[in-house]
Amino acid sequence: MKAIIVAGGHGSRLLPMTNYTHKTLLPLCGRPIIDYALSTIHNAGITEITIIGNKFIEKIKNHVGNEVNYVLEEEPRGVAAALQLARAGNEDAPLLIWFSDNITNMVLKDYVDSFESGAVLLTREVENPEDFGIAVVEDQKVVDVIEKPSEPPSNLAIGGIYMFDESFWNRLDSVQDGPNFSISDVTRQYLVEGSARVISVGENTWIDCGTPESLQRAARLVEEGVFVIREM
Repeated sequence: MKAIIVAGGHGSRLLPMTNYTHKTLLPLCGRPIIDYALSTIHNAGITEITIIGNKFIEKIKNHVGNEVNYVLEEEPRGVAAALQLARAGNEDAPLLIWFSDNITNMVLKDYVDSFESGAVLLTREVENPEDFGIAVVEDQKVVDVIEKPSEPPSNLAIGGIYMFDESFWNRLDSVQDGPNFSISDVTRQYLVEGSARVISVGENTWIDCGTPESLQRAARLVEEGVFVIREM
């Protein structure tokens, strides 16, 4: 399995802090957010990593180093366009796709080692479902996902950390030109087919650090030892 960290975009939810640096370099108790993601990825046994970055990509590179691949998103044109920039070199293996403002304390190695096909999706209950891709549940089974719904069918969010098989790129090609594309347009295909494994995680197991409020909450959880960096 290879990993793609999506770290493009404007980081508008964290302005004005992201006027001067990338959101993944904002500190959580002295360590940048991206260190928590890289720690989880490395400890899952994944060694080939691509980071898609915006104008601050050199700052990310200066911090992370040369052990990963870097792709510059010169102009934010959405998630699909950003992912396509990383396609070369990432078509021949299953993928861990990680949206960079997410951190988790889950140990993913067993899921990576046992992955064969389909998709693995992480879910958790959230208080603001209108801000996430939200699961549609029927007979206690996730059967679909709706992106940022005005009338959420549940409060079960599908988070920004995904595992996809090699069919991901063809699936992306088939939906990327649709109106208001989101990654949910891809995950929906796996869910409808019944080929997605959905893992429900606890409230303090995965957090989106993309807003000032959630960044502060993540910092408190780091101070409490809920999120840690596991050195290789």
